[in-house]
Amino acid sequence: MNKTIPNIIANRVNKALSYYPNLKAVSIEFKIKKNIKKSTMQAQPKWDFLWKSRKNRSYIILISNTFKIEGKQFNTLDIPTEVFIGWIGHELGHIMDYENRGKLSLIWFGITYLFSQKSIKHAERTADTFAVAQGMRSYILATKNFILNNASISKKYKNRIIKYYLSPEEIMELVEQKP
Repeated sequence: MNKTIPNIIANRVNKALSYYPNLKAVSIEFKIKKNIKKSTMQAQPKWDFLWKSRKNRSYIILISNTFKIEGKQFNTLDIPTEVFIGWIGHELGHIMDYENRGKLSLIWFGITYLFSQKSIKHAERTADTFAVAQGMRSYILATKNFILNNASISKKYKNRIIKYYLSPEEIMELVEQKP
């Protein structure tokens, strides 16, 4: 088995993975961490990508055990199932993007993501687009609506989502354009 998934999230992660048959042979570790700065989840290649071939790359998806909304701490594992699946689906979209990149492109991507808002926006919208293209529209919309329509979530966090990610309207346009 090339997926390492904690039992507590296995059903939800496997549901998201079922939308990504192209990632079946890809090694992915899902890891719950105490806290991830500025993020709820993060997908990234493992550092050994520098000396491994593209077909032997492995990735890690970090999942923050908790996140804060208006100073109140919430358990990520307690969010609604469809929202959690959507969040994982988005992170798998990042892995699809990484799979299409060579080593130098991945390195450049990482550098520009750290320093360029334009790169962040492109990366996040690309991940959303992959997820929608894989058939995860309802899950991605559930995640967006959970964030944007939740009175407990700060305006600052909502503005970040609005700035960098596809809007629910843009997601619907993608679905309508699909042949």
